[in-house]
Amino acid sequence: MKLNKRNLQEQNDHIYDAVVVGGGAGGLSAGIYLQRYLLNTLIIDKGKARSLWMQELHNYLGLPPDTPGRELLKQGKEHYLSLNGDWLNAFVEDVTDAGDYFIVRVKIGRSNSVYHSFKTRYLVAASGVIDHLPQLENMQNVFDYAGYNLHVCLICDGYEVVDQRVGIFGASEASLGVAEPLSWFTRDIVLLTNGQFEVSPERKKSLADQGFELVETPIKQFLGENHQMTGVELENGSKVQLQAGLVSMGSRYHSDYLNGIDLDYKGGNLITDDMLRTSHPRIFAIGDLKVGMNQVIVAASDGAKAATQIWRDIRRVEGSRRAGKAIAA
Repeated sequence: MKLNKRNLQEQNDHIYDAVVVGGGAGGLSAGIYLQRYLLNTLIIDKGKARSLWMQELHNYLGLPPDTPGRELLKQGKEHYLSLNGDWLNAFVEDVTDAGDYFIVRVKIGRSNSVYHSFKTRYLVAASGVIDHLPQLENMQNVFDYAGYNLHVCLICDGYEVVDQRVGIFGASEASLGVAEPLSWFTRDIVLLTNGQFEVSPERKKSLADQGFELVETPIKQFLGENHQMTGVELENGSKVQLQAGLVSMGSRYHSDYLNGIDLDYKGGNLITDDMLRTSHPRIFAIGDLKVGMNQVIVAASDGAKAATQIWRDIRRVEGSRRAGKAIAA
């Protein structure tokens, strides 16, 4: 059931088996499996899944390589709702551990916002990350190419740039290190700092020795058409011709709502066991939030594993309590 401002009160006294924060590939996978295990689930989604702006999912087994991420999410949401799971478009403000259950406080709507709290026995954190992009005066100019041939994931998209002239857009001297693994796919690499940081003389020499070009002048705009980036124009009026780009500027983790709970982290990632359980026995972290590879297909696997472990936990406590319940079509 789709929840909204009008029917929220129906859930005031309800305790969900699991609330999933995030409606991306991982969250949808978790929700689908939880519902198939005859558990009752709520997915809370803010509508900004990382895969939403991925234009072609070349690395998802069984799908045509030009399948856009939004199509995968659309089909996943329809599947989840067909299993009678609850869905709410909202932003999770915070999560409180109340002992036997968690209290999940959400904000619904950007204007005339409504706040509401849900109760759940288990929590699946699937809220992912947002990639940092080059900051230009006209950000729409960046969005026109991000997710097309302006890539953010070397593992996902290295194959797409074989023997092309590729620009790496860094955020620090250390971020330029991605040039080394990228050189497996292409040697024609241009490193662009956008004038945001200094590169040491030692690093400059190392880059030059490897045949990489370094451009430290600020960027005025990306060039191209029909979402295909062909280069950049610099603030001094000169142009750098490119066939593709790779953004190496890091990400922001969407997990602030968990700040009130003591969890183990490695850098910005949550540490989990093999079944995606965090250091709190009833909180699971999947997809880009946990330590590991940032891949759509990996996130979907994570969701299935976390849901299965939650079912096992509940089954150990409740035995066959739900035997005989009709399975949704």
